[in-house]
Amino acid sequence: MSSAEFTRWIAFAELEPWGSSFDDLRAGSVVSAIYNVNRDPKKTPDAFGPLHFMPWNVRRQAELEKQSAAPVLLQDKVAHSNLLRATIFGIPPSKK
Repeated sequence: MSSAEFTRWIAFAELEPWGSSFDDLRAGSVVSAIYNVNRDPKKTPDAFGPLHFMPWNVRRQAELEKQSAAPVLLQDKVAHSNLLRATIFGIPPSKK
């Protein structure tokens, strides 16, 4: 590949981006649509976006870091497990 052809490919990538990050964005769009259709707006008033399902995304990481600057450690092990499940999987604590 010549330098000129490589330069054209770089320019094309700027105009029409491609690659795994855009594949992830497309997949995140599908997943967020499914989640938004099935979510309970009373429990989760804010809609999900594609970046919610791309944990390796830099913008999403910055957003999450702003939300929780300090680590949370609860003394009650059950409450801590419930918090982890809710944070990671979106599973609310069971009422027993």
